[in-house]
Amino acid sequence: MINLFEPYDLHGLTLNNRFVMAPMTRSRAPEDIATAEIALHYTQRGTTGLIVSEGTPISREGQGYLFNPGIFTEAQIKGWKLVTDSVRSVGGRMFAQLWHVGRVSHTSIQVDGQAPVSATNRPAQGAIAFGYDESGEPGFVATSVPRSLTTEEVGRVVEDFAQAAQNAIDAGFDGVEIHGANGYLIEQFLNPLVNDRTDRYSAKDLQDRLRFVFEVVDAVSARIGANRVGIRISPYGQLFDMPIYPEIDETYSALCAGMNQRGIAYVHVMDQSHFFLAGEDSAAQEQALRTLLTHCKAELGQTALILAGDMTLERAQDLVDAGLIDLAAFGQPFIANPDLVARLKNGWPLTTPDRDTYYGGDAKGYVDYPPYEPA
Repeated sequence: MINLFEPYDLHGLTLNNRFVMAPMTRSRAPEDIATAEIALHYTQRGTTGLIVSEGTPISREGQGYLFNPGIFTEAQIKGWKLVTDSVRSVGGRMFAQLWHVGRVSHTSIQVDGQAPVSATNRPAQGAIAFGYDESGEPGFVATSVPRSLTTEEVGRVVEDFAQAAQNAIDAGFDGVEIHGANGYLIEQFLNPLVNDRTDRYSAKDLQDRLRFVFEVVDAVSARIGANRVGIRISPYGQLFDMPIYPEIDETYSALCAGMNQRGIAYVHVMDQSHFFLAGEDSAAQEQALRTLLTHCKAELGQTALILAGDMTLERAQDLVDAGLIDLAAFGQPFIANPDLVARLKNGWPLTTPDRDTYYGGDAKGYVDYPPYEPA
C-alpha cells in the first residue's frame, strides 16, 4: 500500500504528500487582484501537497466572471506574489491555473463591450457568465454571441498563455496548470460539434483538432519549462453546451500521448462521468472512469495523473494503489477544512461547508473555518 501522506516527486518538485487542492472559483477579488484575505485562505490550506489556484484569467478577453484575480497586469502579479510568498512560508507548493473562458463570457466584461472570442461564432446555449446586467449591477447574465478567432489571432492567444505563464513564475508560483476543461476555450477547439472552423485549427481532423492545445502547451513549456506545466481536462464533460461526440476517446488518448511526448509535469482529470452516464448506476460510472484512467495512464508514461471529483480518502488510496492515478485532488472538502490533510490522516471528522458562502462575500465561509481541535 502506497502511503499517501509521504512526499512525492513531481518532476523534480518535492510535494509534502500526494494530496492536491483542486482549483475553485470563490470570487473574492473585488478589483480582480488577489488580496491579503486570498493569501490567508490559501496559506491556511498550505499543508496539502499541491495547491492549484482558482482559475486566473490570462487576459481581459479571457475573463468570464467578475471578481476573479487575473494574471495579466503588474498589480495582479504583485497580488499573487503576496499569496505565493505566504503559502511558501508554511512549506506549501502552488501552481496557477491559467484560464481563458472563450465564448463563456459577456460583452459587459470585455474591453469596449466587444464580443467574446471562441473557436466558433455560435453561442453556448444555456450558459451563463458573471458580469453586469442591464442596470449595471453585477450578476449572472446569459453569455453573449461570440466572434470566431481568425487564424492569426489564435497565435496571439497562444502567446497570451505563454506570457501569463511567465507572469505566474514572476509571481512566485511553482508552475502553471493550463485550464483545458469544463467547456472553456481549449475545449471549444477540441470538440468537433462546437468547433466549425475550416482552417488549420479545424476539428474535422484529429491533428488539427489538437493543434491549439499542443501549441499552447509548447509555448508555455518553452517559456517556463515543461516540468512546471500541467493541464486540466474533462473528458465526457458537457458543461456550457459541450455535446458528446464519437471521437472523444481517440481525442483524449492522443492528447495524453502528446503530453507524455512533451514531458509535462501532470495531466489533471476532472471526473464528469456521472454526467455522461447519468442514467447508469454508480458501479457502471466507476467502471467507465477506471477505463478512462487506464487508457490515460498507458499514454502518459512519466507524466503524473491527478484525478478530481467526489474524492474520498478511501477512493484515493484504492486508485493510487491500483496504479490508475498518482495524486488525488479534493475540491469542496477544502472549503470548510483548511487542515484537510491532517483530518484525513488522523480520521478526524470533516466540517460541512456553507454553500451560501461559496461565491463572493467577505471572510465568512472563506477564512473563518477553524482547524480541528481534538478533545
